[in-house]
Amino acid sequence: MKAPSLKIPAAILIAALATSAVAQTAPTTPSTPAPAPAAGSGTMVHPISKNILGRLTQSPRHFDIVKIKQGDREVETYVFYPMTKDKAMAVVLIHEIFGLSDWIRAAGDQLAEAGYIVLVPDLLSGEGPNHGGTTDLPETQVTTAVNKLPPAQVLADVNAVVDYGKKLDACNGNIALGGFCWGGGKAFAVAAENKDIKAAFVFYGAPMLPMAQIPNVTVPVYGFYGQNDARISGSVPAEADAMKAAGKTYDAIVYPGADHGFMRLGQMDNPTPGNKQAAEDSWKRLLGLLAKINSPAPASATK
Repeated sequence: MKAPSLKIPAAILIAALATSAVAQTAPTTPSTPAPAPAAGSGTMVHPISKNILGRLTQSPRHFDIVKIKQGDREVETYVFYPMTKDKAMAVVLIHEIFGLSDWIRAAGDQLAEAGYIVLVPDLLSGEGPNHGGTTDLPETQVTTAVNKLPPAQVLADVNAVVDYGKKLDACNGNIALGGFCWGGGKAFAVAAENKDIKAAFVFYGAPMLPMAQIPNVTVPVYGFYGQNDARISGSVPAEADAMKAAGKTYDAIVYPGADHGFMRLGQMDNPTPGNKQAAEDSWKRLLGLLAKINSPAPASATK
């Protein structure tokens, strides 16, 4: 069943608390396929399906692990590359409350399979023992650590990753941003202050911005929400009204029978029909929107 659409031109609520930082990198040794995390790492705070595990261990696509400079921080970031002879659009994916999980890395590889360069930062970089990240923290501490991240630091980290991705030799100069759950709210925030991205894709992310920030949104924002997630989806009509009043573009769909986190839950080994359908429909929608906005950038914008 095709999900009904709440397609409403409007703007998006978010607080922009940080400025962009110039991104520099210190690449680590590239690897293929993506390595599985150590047992007991923070990436296993939720179940992983056989399909996701197989993608992580059997993908033919190349990826790098780079450390992107942001002030005095280094943001460890997975960069997945498509198998193509042409320059490609880049997409930054912001992880859930679970940190740099197996699922978000698998999503990065899946999007690279569709022809995009995908950057997946670990926003817990430096927060673990010995300045480590998600996989260095006990599983039970990951969500708490993510919730404690300073908003300004998160926005500065994401802006640095966006800047790095846009300047990659393999990038055509176009870059977009997506986020899931906690990361969806952060994608809203970046949309209110980063003029380099072409669009923001918000998957069941809570609104975080005061009304005063709405005029700062300069890119289209596309929302993906679950019907069984009233804590989040209940805010969609009010968001739509506020954004429409500001003359911003906000295009949201609430998927019937879908729960919070349906993109991950829909790819588990035994998903509910609602989550499975919502994940499939959302993936098709995302790819269609990316293809639509991926018009060639001016020559001066490419490296």
